[in-house]
Amino acid sequence: MVAGIIAAIVVLFVLIVLWRTVRIIPQARAGVVERFGRYSRTLTPGLAIVVPFVDRVRPLLDLREQVVSFQPQPVITEDNLVVSIDTVLYFQVTDAKSATYEIANYVQGIEQLTVTTLRNVIGTMSLEKTLTSRDQINAELRGVLDDATGKWGIRVNRVELKAIDPPPSIQDAMEKQMRADRDKRATILQAEGERQSAILRAEGDKQSAILKAQGLREATVLGAEGQAKAIETVFGAIHEGKPDPELLAYQYLQMLPQIAQGESNKLWIIPSDLSHALGRVAGAVQDIVPGTPQSEDGQQPKEIEKK
Repeated sequence: MVAGIIAAIVVLFVLIVLWRTVRIIPQARAGVVERFGRYSRTLTPGLAIVVPFVDRVRPLLDLREQVVSFQPQPVITEDNLVVSIDTVLYFQVTDAKSATYEIANYVQGIEQLTVTTLRNVIGTMSLEKTLTSRDQINAELRGVLDDATGKWGIRVNRVELKAIDPPPSIQDAMEKQMRADRDKRATILQAEGERQSAILRAEGDKQSAILKAQGLREATVLGAEGQAKAIETVFGAIHEGKPDPELLAYQYLQMLPQIAQGESNKLWIIPSDLSHALGRVAGAVQDIVPGTPQSEDGQQPKEIEKK
């Protein structure tokens, strides 16, 4: 019975020794080993052997990039306005020994350093510049934090400003200003549109008037050319036909009804050279139709009064 108890105790002791001797470090983790209370070495991922009851492994450190979001902090700008700024910090442990022994709580230390640096940076800027210079603020914060946390074994990869909230009164004033700017831009765009529309209408009217004038000019030219061609054709036909005085007198008699049209036409003149031709025509008609009246000298009168 006693031997069995002793054997069980020995087996338990051996298991405890093995458990304290063999350590498995996961990937992206690091363990700091202390021997008799002093730093001995840093365990890397994989299987590690430590001396039981002599070496002590501190809690493992996460070597992956970590994200910390801090509470909004009130910051005073250069023009004495209080703004609330919410920040997000991305950092990574690069040296497990420094992160363990150089600072007690590196997360809290980074938070306080971020708040202090943020107030120093924003204190040199006006509200308008603060709202429009996020990239500049992020770069300055990252530079200061990276330099300060380097001795802690921490590398600050990026700092982002999540929100910058001015006081409610300033927000109302900014909204009114933005609304006025939008109304102004809308009015300007509407005026430019109307001006462009008027210009296009004027250009259209101008082109229409030009086209009408060109059409009228071409029509007039074509009409004049047609009349000239007709006159030329008639003139050529007359010269080719060589008309005698009797034919001209006959044509004149045919035109007399048209000449006599109108209430104001009381008297028209017959050319003297044409009267001889008309006398010949009358003689020819008398020969064909007996009883046709004739003047005493055998010629038509030179002036005929409309009855």
